[in-house]
Amino acid sequence: MTQELGAVPTEAFTYEVVLVTYRSRDLAAEMFERLPDDVRIVVVDNSKGVDGVPELVAGRPGARYLEGAGEGFARAANAGARTSTADVVLFLNPDTTPAVEQLEALVADLAADPGLGAVAATTVRPDGRVELGVAGWEPTAKRAFVHAVGLHTVFRSSGLYARPTPYRPIRVDWMTGACLAVPRERFLALGGFDEGFFLYNEDMAYGRRVRLAGLRQRLRTDVLVPHVGGGSGAARTRMFQMRGASMVAYVADHNPPSTVLGLRIALSLGTLARSFVARARGNSDLAAEHRAYVRGLWSGAPDMS
Repeated sequence: MTQELGAVPTEAFTYEVVLVTYRSRDLAAEMFERLPDDVRIVVVDNSKGVDGVPELVAGRPGARYLEGAGEGFARAANAGARTSTADVVLFLNPDTTPAVEQLEALVADLAADPGLGAVAATTVRPDGRVELGVAGWEPTAKRAFVHAVGLHTVFRSSGLYARPTPYRPIRVDWMTGACLAVPRERFLALGGFDEGFFLYNEDMAYGRRVRLAGLRQRLRTDVLVPHVGGGSGAARTRMFQMRGASMVAYVADHNPPSTVLGLRIALSLGTLARSFVARARGNSDLAAEHRAYVRGLWSGAPDMS
C-alpha cells in the first residue's frame, strides 16, 4: 500500500499526530489500536479528562497528553503543534480511520516538496462516497448562490465545497482539517489556525494564509480515509449553528458588508428549502439542523459553555 501512495519519509523527517478530543475517549482508543506504537501522538483533551483520556494516553508508548482549554479546535490544535518537536504535524479527527501508510504518504509529499503548505487526505463516508466539504474554494456571494440552488452538483467547481472524484486531481483554496498534514515550523510561522474561530472555518482561514504566502496545498484524492461522523440531537444542532456563524465571521473578515449580506441571503434561502424538503420526508433531525445553520448565519454562534 505504501508503494502505491508514495515513498515513506526517512527517519530524519519526523511526524506527530495531533488528536483533539472532546468526550471521545472510545474513538481515541480505537485510533491507538489502529496505529502502530511507534507513531507519535499528542492528545489535546478539551474535556479536561472527564472521560479518562489521561489514563488512556498514559498507557500508550510514544503518546503524550495536553489538557486543552475547552476553547475550541483551533486553540487546541495549535497547542499540539507548538509543543511538538516533529518536522510535520498531522491533524486528525478522532472519528477518522486512517492507515499508517496513508499518513506517511501525506508526510512524504511535504518532505519532497518545500513549496507545499499543507497536504490533506480525501475523507469518505462509511458507504465509500467522498464527503462534500473535504475541501473547497474562497466563499463569495456567487458561489453561495450556486451552492444554495444546488448547481454545485452540476458545476462541481463553482460552489463553496468540493466533492472530488477519487484519483482525479483537483485545485482547491482550502482543505478540511480532518486529516491534514502541515510542516510544523511553517504552520506556526503562518500563525497556525485562526483561534478566533471556536470551530469550523479555521481550516479555510489557514488555506488563505497558505495562498497569501505564495505556497501551494495539495488534496490527495488517491488517499481515501474513512470518516465516521454521525450524531444527532441538541449537540449536533448547536454544531450546525456554529457552522453558519463561523462562515459569516470568516466572510466578514475579508469582504465588504454587501458580500456578507448576499451570502447570508443565498445560503438562507437554499438551506431553508432543504429544511422544508427534509421535514416533508419525515427527517425532522435534518430539518432542525438546517434551521440551526440559518440561525447561525443571522444570530451568531450558540452558547458552547
